[in-house]
Amino acid sequence: MANLAVSVSGITAPRGYRASGVSAGIKRSGGRPDAASAQVAGPLDLALLVSDTAATAAAVFTTSRAPAAPVVVSREHLAQSGGVARAIVVNSGCANACTGEEGIQAARDMAAETARLVNCPVAQVLVASTGVIGVALPIDKVRAALPAAFRSLSADQGPTAARAIMTTDPFPKEAAAVVQIGGREVRIGGMAKGSGMIEPMMATMLGFVTTDAAVPLPLLQRALREAVDETFNAITVDGECSTNDTVMILANGASGATVDASSYPTFVAGLRSVCLELALGIVRGGEGATKLVTVTVTGAASTEEARRAAKAIANSPLVKTAIHGGDPNWGRLIAVAGRANVAFELSRAAVTIGSIVLFKDGRPYDEAAPQAAEYLEGKDIAVSVDLGSGTASSTVWTCDLSEEYVKINADYRT
Repeated sequence: MANLAVSVSGITAPRGYRASGVSAGIKRSGGRPDAASAQVAGPLDLALLVSDTAATAAAVFTTSRAPAAPVVVSREHLAQSGGVARAIVVNSGCANACTGEEGIQAARDMAAETARLVNCPVAQVLVASTGVIGVALPIDKVRAALPAAFRSLSADQGPTAARAIMTTDPFPKEAAAVVQIGGREVRIGGMAKGSGMIEPMMATMLGFVTTDAAVPLPLLQRALREAVDETFNAITVDGECSTNDTVMILANGASGATVDASSYPTFVAGLRSVCLELALGIVRGGEGATKLVTVTVTGAASTEEARRAAKAIANSPLVKTAIHGGDPNWGRLIAVAGRANVAFELSRAAVTIGSIVLFKDGRPYDEAAPQAAEYLEGKDIAVSVDLGSGTASSTVWTCDLSEEYVKINADYRT
């Protein structure tokens, strides 16, 4: 089991990592920095993460066919280095997406300047960006700020880095866990950002994870994909996949423990716990969100069909607005399940809100509606739909859809 009792909560919880966050002047001053970042000269918008030694590196990226420049460059660097990295550099306030060859060169320059400061090969630097699509990255500002980011590197600056990668996020997302492997304590830490354009399909979503275990590349890539599939790929805020979606993991071996086939399940359990905490933080901080909603589909013909139905329910504007308004409208859940293109037997189906059954075996239980409405006044909501067609199940997480979401996205650029 993963143990969260570590003194440092995020990306620098594992041994051998340092991080920093500085203001490069990319974000406009009217953004949404939190109280801590408001104390600096400008909003934090440049984060740097460095491993003291070369680390094994793996990543999953957006499935969009319009990948942003940093996605293209990071993929190239992972291929060139054979899955080895010393540093990750991240900017917020500009996605550097749909910016042509100029954007690709800016991402490469960002990596090159970082490599010069860290004194490592350029291919051992991974890059990520988040913010507005179609805006040129002010690489001169990034280049000018990187020396300050390098000087500020510290094992206690993980929280600063977590704030520096935020855009419309209302709060930073950090997590850490400890597992025992080979009699040694292994730490896993992470940070993430994401608030809108969230339905990762490996939004704008970025996730970064570190561990002080040594993990062979094939196992590390497998572990990341498994953890991401059950966490980051099981959340949705608005059903929108971004051009920049990225989750990266570094494993530097500083703990002296090595993950092998026998310890793999333990490592994956710890990694999943970190990724899930970060993923749920993204949903809780969704643009305009007021409720975290757990959607569970049971009675499906297959796990794939259960996930498809759960995602359809979680992405339904009608379902999300009903939950926001406290309306226990079970008919909306049935309607979505019925059009999700999965096996569905209405006569054996059921809808539950919290523990309250509102529809079962073809019959409504509307007398329970007042109790369900009272339950929907809470902040953590669970809804369940039984498809009546099998034994498979799947859970995804989403949030409600509020007027504030519309306001944020109606003037995101202006």
